[in-house]
Amino acid sequence: MPESATVIAIGPDPSAPRLLEKAVVGAGARVGALAEAEALIWTGQPGDFPTELPASVRWVQLPAAGIEDFFDAGVLRAHPGVEFTSAAGAFSHSVAEHALMLLLAGVRYLPEHLRATSWQQREFFPHVGSLRGKTVTIVGAGGIGRALIPMLAPLGAHVIAVNRSGRRVTGDGIPDSVETVPAEQLGRVWSHTDHVVVAAPATAQTRHLIGADELARLKPSSWVINVARGSLIDTAALVEALTGGVIGGAGLDVTEPEPLPDGHPLWTLPNAIITPHDSNPPQLRLAAFADHVGANVARFVDGRPLHAIVDTDRGY
Repeated sequence: MPESATVIAIGPDPSAPRLLEKAVVGAGARVGALAEAEALIWTGQPGDFPTELPASVRWVQLPAAGIEDFFDAGVLRAHPGVEFTSAAGAFSHSVAEHALMLLLAGVRYLPEHLRATSWQQREFFPHVGSLRGKTVTIVGAGGIGRALIPMLAPLGAHVIAVNRSGRRVTGDGIPDSVETVPAEQLGRVWSHTDHVVVAAPATAQTRHLIGADELARLKPSSWVINVARGSLIDTAALVEALTGGVIGGAGLDVTEPEPLPDGHPLWTLPNAIITPHDSNPPQLRLAAFADHVGANVARFVDGRPLHAIVDTDRGY
């Protein structure tokens, strides 16, 4: 078999995992030095990104779904002639599972049971319930949202999917009953939803998307789950809402600030569940990223549009 003419570099670590190299070769390209490459699979941090790229490089694959740090570091602005793709969608199923876990744990009052040190049965926990017949709003119904919807459907939950365009969310396992709402109309959703899952990208426009006003319009039994970025929720407003019983609770895999410092009120609130940004754990991340890389390299080799192209104007 003749060697592929398409050269893909993997960096910055020259001993990058063999899984990525296997994905590149399996997709019909070959791994080579950056100086001769047409594309770069970047595995490092924004601050380590090259200030200059060879003129031959036409595409860069970034390693994360949320790439605000690359924007902040000026990486994309420094290379205007290069097409960048994120890893959006690569980790959707793992993150969606984590979101469902946090939501079910809250709705079934699991934190109370986990703290117990003796056998306690109560006739009534304040807001313990079920997802059956409840409305779950997914704010940012991209890859994570599309993965989460089929997980919620068998539990009998009704889903409101909020996305930028307002186009109906479709795909394998997504019921026709899913209601889609454009982001500009998000304000009308709060008063008739039971629970909220935040999965939107972090941009200047989405900072503190959920604040005191939005939390006040939810129900005292509502759980707010955030598996996106901490900046999407006003932390001070959330602490106040949790303390005052404005909402039932919050499940947070991401926080603002992050890492969440020792002594922060969220650590001790009985209706807050905190996980340390591990909805996409390392043992799952590399394999999922390699699958994403392989799919995009195959598209690049064939001249087809790439997955998860970054829109520099929107910031994701």
